[in-house]
Amino acid sequence: MNLENKICIVTGAARGIGATIARRFVASGAKVAIADLNLDTAQETAAELTKAGPGQAMGIAMNVTDEDAVNAGVQAVVDNWGGIDVLVSNAGIQIVHELQDFPFEDWKKLLSVHLDGAFLTTKACLPHMYKAGSGSIILMGSVHSKEASPLKSAYVTAKHGLLGLGRVIAKEGAAHGVRANVICPGFVKTPLVEKQIPEQAAELGISEEEVVNRIMLGGTVDQEFTTVEDVAEIAHLFAAFPTNALTGQSMVVSHGWFME
Repeated sequence: MNLENKICIVTGAARGIGATIARRFVASGAKVAIADLNLDTAQETAAELTKAGPGQAMGIAMNVTDEDAVNAGVQAVVDNWGGIDVLVSNAGIQIVHELQDFPFEDWKKLLSVHLDGAFLTTKACLPHMYKAGSGSIILMGSVHSKEASPLKSAYVTAKHGLLGLGRVIAKEGAAHGVRANVICPGFVKTPLVEKQIPEQAAELGISEEEVVNRIMLGGTVDQEFTTVEDVAEIAHLFAAFPTNALTGQSMVVSHGWFME
């Protein structure tokens, strides 16, 4: 399976997991829009991926919580390449507090990026997929779509919500050849996770080493972080799978931290 000439949008793709997914898609022959808040970084990543080939990439500015910005970004991709075959809703943030101390503004901000972002980008892409009679929506969940951890009430709530959204997209999209699936990674050592290590150490009153070995990797089978490449391979599988046999599903990629 490959993505030759498939038109893809990956949000939050200037760096981290999103950039690696975009790289995997371009290596498979896809045309990939690198959608990110930071246009300069998105364009730099797009230029790098285009140079590597065999596919190509373009950078677009997108605030996934702003409906006008999302619609404009999606339309720019359609105007440039003619349609949308794959959406990877990857943009996300992390904010940690005990529930009793969680600022409401932070709660709303986190849910907006994860849930509003997935909703708005999906809503903007679906008409183009429905018109084509095919498409793949991939939402970036987490092990926290299925499990809970202290300090992460907003994140756990958002990631659980993405499972429901993905299943509704799969139900509604089936008649139009559109599939929807959710990737649920364990801890991936991106800047987002590295930022959490000192934050959780301070909140829990333990060392950073304990955060890594006990909180993050304690439940894995091998004390290993999931890699960005691991996640990108699952994204490629969901994007390239040829039939509706694989839709409405979630796949955990976590070194055995969560098993089902």
